[in-house]
Amino acid sequence: MFSVKPIKPTFKCYLPPLQGEVTKTIDPPIKKLEPKLLPGEIVVNEANFVRKCISPESSQDDLWGKLICTNFKVSFIPQDSPTKQKFQLSHLLLGDHDVPLTCLEHVVTVNDTKGKKKVLGSNQKLKFNPTELILYCKDLRIIRFCFDEAGPESAKKVCLAIAHYSHPADLHLLFGFEYQGRRYHECKAERLNGSVPRGGLQTAIFDRPSDWDREIKRTGASEWRVCSINEFYCVSSSLPEFIVVPVSLADQDLKQYSIYFTDNRLPLWCWNHPNGSALLRTASVCDPVQQRKIEQRIITAITKSNLQCSEVFSSDLDKCLPNIQEIQSSFIKIRQICVIDPFEESEERWLSAIENSRWLEYVRAFLKHAAEMVYHLEGRNVSVVLQEEEDRDLNCVVSSLVQLMLDPHYRSFFGFQSLVQKEWVMAGHRFLDRCNHLKKNDKEESPVFMLFLDCVWQMMNQYPAAFEFTETYLTVLSDSMWIPLFSTFLFSSSKQRAQCLMDFARNKAIPQGEDPVVYFPPVWNWSQQFSLKDQTLFNNPMYVGKGASCVLNGEVKCFRRTKKYGSILRGASVSLRNGLRGAADGFTRRGSLGSELKPEFSVMKEVVESPSERFIRDWFSRPADQQGLLIPLLTPSHVTLWKLYFLRWVPEACIPMGGSITAYHKLSQLVDEIEMLRDHLRQYKAPTPGGTPNPSPRGPPAAQRRMYFKAASPTDSPPEFLSSTFPFTPVGNLCRRSIHGTPISKFLNGARIWLSTETLANDSF
Repeated sequence: MFSVKPIKPTFKCYLPPLQGEVTKTIDPPIKKLEPKLLPGEIVVNEANFVRKCISPESSQDDLWGKLICTNFKVSFIPQDSPTKQKFQLSHLLLGDHDVPLTCLEHVVTVNDTKGKKKVLGSNQKLKFNPTELILYCKDLRIIRFCFDEAGPESAKKVCLAIAHYSHPADLHLLFGFEYQGRRYHECKAERLNGSVPRGGLQTAIFDRPSDWDREIKRTGASEWRVCSINEFYCVSSSLPEFIVVPVSLADQDLKQYSIYFTDNRLPLWCWNHPNGSALLRTASVCDPVQQRKIEQRIITAITKSNLQCSEVFSSDLDKCLPNIQEIQSSFIKIRQICVIDPFEESEERWLSAIENSRWLEYVRAFLKHAAEMVYHLEGRNVSVVLQEEEDRDLNCVVSSLVQLMLDPHYRSFFGFQSLVQKEWVMAGHRFLDRCNHLKKNDKEESPVFMLFLDCVWQMMNQYPAAFEFTETYLTVLSDSMWIPLFSTFLFSSSKQRAQCLMDFARNKAIPQGEDPVVYFPPVWNWSQQFSLKDQTLFNNPMYVGKGASCVLNGEVKCFRRTKKYGSILRGASVSLRNGLRGAADGFTRRGSLGSELKPEFSVMKEVVESPSERFIRDWFSRPADQQGLLIPLLTPSHVTLWKLYFLRWVPEACIPMGGSITAYHKLSQLVDEIEMLRDHLRQYKAPTPGGTPNPSPRGPPAAQRRMYFKAASPTDSPPEFLSSTFPFTPVGNLCRRSIHGTPISKFLNGARIWLSTETLANDSF
């Protein structure tokens, strides 16, 4: 007897047997593919027998299933779902194969037989039957669906539906307004039984005077006060209702001065140094005749608030930093290199291409400028005023970075969130325009907030013990910009937010006076997206909190840097030294980037140093305080590519059982073991009269502990589920061609329609 090799499943396997057909075996019942819908979510269109491309080399691992377009997302439901990874970040609102409509950058249809392609917009016609659909996503994914067996009409309809619903005509058509309205009324009973104030948030929202009062008290800004002249947005449409101003300025004077600033944006107080110096941000004075007079009056008031120094340093960011168009152009180039273009045969050529995109140069420029502002605030005790024409983009980045360097509170989890809320959300960063949620004006789109997150990651990468949160948290935060269910990243000003939410509350029969945080919450309530277990991946096990210390050789010591700054630059062989990470873990680059920029603070030069360079060099010569001032290393070898963000969907860049997650895994296990030992010590009771100590009952179960990874044997190797893209996965996202060419690259090259971001922008269809 010989065994017959089982026949590979074909398209017929997906169809029910015909009535009357005689079969020897009974086919299992067909799985009904139904999407998981949120409250208010409806199915707009769908197509059956769609193939989602998985493998970059062959189609044997591709998934067959149903492609669905709802009023919230593009969803793919596999007929035979692969085994779900046990340790994968699981989203409570989105499935593994779901993409929010606001996350779509381009919707591209292809007909391989006719060699046609079309980038679909809203209310457009499709004159050919699509054989493929390619989704270019704003989180850098590229997803490809094939309609080999799907009906041509259903394929065309689902493509047109995706294109149409990803281009909402109005802000209120975004799904978040429908979802939060349904959710509010469904949870009404729970709130009546005892609601937590402000939805249980520990993050300051800065939409009321009490939040500003606490911040004034925390920073010791005794010469500043909360001002309500912009209540109901009667002075400026882009400022928050409550701002902090010098006590020496009367409300009447402020109203008089406001008319001379762009959009009536008065100078905003950001932060106060313990030495009395203050950080402010302001828009430009739009009346050249009155400019000198108005600036002098404002500066006089600022100097009165700093009793130790009568000088104010002003920095015009429009003159010394890249604008939003340059930032957008640079991001398009680095996305092209990391996501779409193939890896070059020479790693050196690829690194040079990264360098030539100028993205890392811009990251370095913002960090450098923030460090210079730190010098004036810390080294000279001088108040600093950051000036930008509209005060809504570059000022957000620099003011946030300065505070991050100077104040350890903003390096904590809730402190960082309050920083984003204060300097971005309430200060009027144009999230609606910069994220281009409505896809109406590509010229206004720019990843300014993404640039800031990259700058934060650079500091985290160099000072891994100084931040309470992880790069997973930063990546998830960047992804949350494309989920239109939260109020944080949906609006371009506080006034727009207030008006939209007021209309929303009226349309959804929400009582007047209800806190908007309750019925349209910000993103900071992470339990809406992730379980408590998954949220532990946001915690940095190396974090050195306020007053914390470490044990070294049996002695309790603080984290200190004993090496000079110059010795670090000369290439330490250890990647982590005294809490400061060197360049060994990052992509090193050649000197062309350094030649474009000025020499840095770091090197011991023979030429005459500027005061700021001397200040930075002296700071690096002293022991480092993880809970004090932090200044990043700025040489090209230290400003590196954020690999988890830019390369997480690229299969070729994924390192099984490798990457920074392996160190995080071991550190988490060590911290968990230490916490267990501490629990045992706390629970251990005093000796009984008989002289035998009695251990107390066991502590909280392992599921309630703080760490994602539990303590294990020191000899255990890293688990197989770990990779350099953990906790994300590249499965189902064909982001690039390999050197040998993936099926999609061969096909697209053959049809001569390989799409890049730039050609999409310049091509007319």
